[in-house]
Amino acid sequence: MTEEVKNNTENTQIGATESRLLQAMSVAEETLEEQVAPVEFSAYAGEALAEGENKAKMIDIVEQIRTVSDPEIPINVYDMGLIYKIDQNDAGDLYIEMTLTAPTCPIAGVLPQQVADAAAQTQGVGKVEVKLVWEPAWTPDKMTDEAKEMLELI
Repeated sequence: MTEEVKNNTENTQIGATESRLLQAMSVAEETLEEQVAPVEFSAYAGEALAEGENKAKMIDIVEQIRTVSDPEIPINVYDMGLIYKIDQNDAGDLYIEMTLTAPTCPIAGVLPQQVADAAAQTQGVGKVEVKLVWEPAWTPDKMTDEAKEMLELI
């Protein structure tokens, strides 16, 4: 870890998720010259469902994820096309893959955790893992038509 990131991590009160991401970004910056892929990062939330509790419907999960927006663009992450995959197992646990508009996005440590927290608030959802992925790269064509229209108004 670079000394600057270490000092920032020690001198500011940031959450464990943000600290892990800063460390991962530091490693990615150090290895960028070596053409190494960005370090993988995951955010976690939720608890196992009680035995016999019904798992959530996918439509309810998506609606809850839609409550998370990029603070720089007032469009939710789902309609922006940043959510690539939502898998739900029989126990109600979720595995979500998402990306960002760019690897250098300044809110990289915030959005995955917000998505994990939002999904975990859905009735019938157990443990949630949100993995940040970089392939395929995000492009504006991944946005819904409604999001594209909203972006034109901004």
